[in-house]
Amino acid sequence: MSNIVVQMLTIGLVAGLTGGMFGLGGGAIMVPAMVLLVGLDQKFATGTSIAAQILPIGILGAIVYYRNGNMNLKYAAIVAIGLIVGNLFGALFANQPFISGEIIKKLYGIFLLLLAIRYLVGT
Repeated sequence: MSNIVVQMLTIGLVAGLTGGMFGLGGGAIMVPAMVLLVGLDQKFATGTSIAAQILPIGILGAIVYYRNGNMNLKYAAIVAIGLIVGNLFGALFANQPFISGEIIKKLYGIFLLLLAIRYLVGT
């Protein structure tokens, strides 16, 4: 197996584990790993992450959460609608000619920093 295949498989495995434990994986794990470890451009990593998530990758984890009573299907459907619309607008914005991979990288870093502060400090 080539080095890139092993790296991408490892990124997917780690993203899957964190997705199953914390409900995150795409943007928070796969994209930074592809940028920082593999050396992909920010936009390319984002597009690759989205493509990897097109299939129902969370179905097995969702079944476990559902069987254990830890899921609200109504809320999930509402969030899914927001995800579809938000994903479209986010992709349209990020792919404007005047938005570079570096700008997206910086915006993403600010987003993660603010999220981390919110988690660490609380309400």
